Amino acid sequence: SEKRSAYSIHWNTGLFQAPCADPGCCCISIFCSQCVSYNIRKRILYGDMSRYVCCAGHCPCSGKCGESSCPEFCLCMEVFCCFSQSVASSRFVIQDERRIENTACDNCLIGFMICMQYVAYVFRIAACITQIDIIEQL
Repeated sequence: SEKRSAYSIHWNTGLFQAPCADPGCCCISIFCSQCVSYNIRKRILYGDMSRYVCCAGHCPCSGKCGESSCPEFCLCMEVFCCFSQSVASSRFVIQDERRIENTACDNCLIGFMICMQYVAYVFRIAACITQIDIIEQL
């Protein structure tokens, strides 16, 4: 977003340094990344799930998924079905709250992660339509 380009504070730990800075979280993320993403979002919301909006309001579906009636379930579905978007959305919330600027490398990694998630969706849909399972494995 344009407003983020005006931010002047930098992350304490860059994306490339994060695994070494917190190896415990990194290891847990390898085995249960969705659980870590779920817990991080709850921490960002200060445990107040009444503030939860799907993908932190950054997607067209945000606010239209029944979040207010069952926010825990919706967050669970978000981190399992739209993991990359969930991670990016959480990062954007922290970034906007603390006015933290991304590096060009951060933006590239985040954009690539989200793009690859959508490419995977296209392959899954193509595999379902054609009934050729090998397409999903690409």
